[in-house]
Order: sequence, then C-alpha cells, then structure tokens
Amino acid sequence: MHVLINFVRIFIDVITYAIILRAILSWVGIVMGRPPNQTVVSLLDQITEPILAPIRRILPQVGMMDFSPIVAILALQFIGGWVTTALSA
Repeated sequence: MHVLINFVRIFIDVITYAIILRAILSWVGIVMGRPPNQTVVSLLDQITEPILAPIRRILPQVGMMDFSPIVAILALQFIGGWVTTALSA
C-alpha cells in the first residue's frame, strides 16, 4: 500500500510543478515579448490542459489574470491528501 501512496504523492507533485512551470513560462513570454522554448511549452500544455480546461470553463477570467492554475493546485493538494489518507487507513 505504501507504494501506491508514494505514487499518488509523486503524481500530484509532478502535476503541481508542471502547472507552476507553465504559469511562470507564460509570464516570461509576456514580459520578454517572445514565447519561451516551444517544445517545453507544448509538453507542459499537454500535461496540464486536461486539468486546467474544465476549471477555466467554470471559473471566469478576471482581466488578464487566469486563476485556474491556483484553483487546480489547491484541488490537487486537497484530493491528494484525501486519497493518501484514505489509502493509509
């Protein structure tokens, strides 16, 4: 059971870091006026878009700010904690 719990934790961490990196790279592209490495951005889009897209449909965008990464990270942490607690019980 510990292997499954560790897998869930690592999976949640990888997705969380991917969301954070995607947000940072989008800001860098805006500030510098050119997009960063498209291969990395494309990979991060493929990993994170299935999680962020449903949140964007529900959560309205406020000006130029997209709060879906914050909501996604909070949801992932909550779900990850709940799943690991349920598996360890």
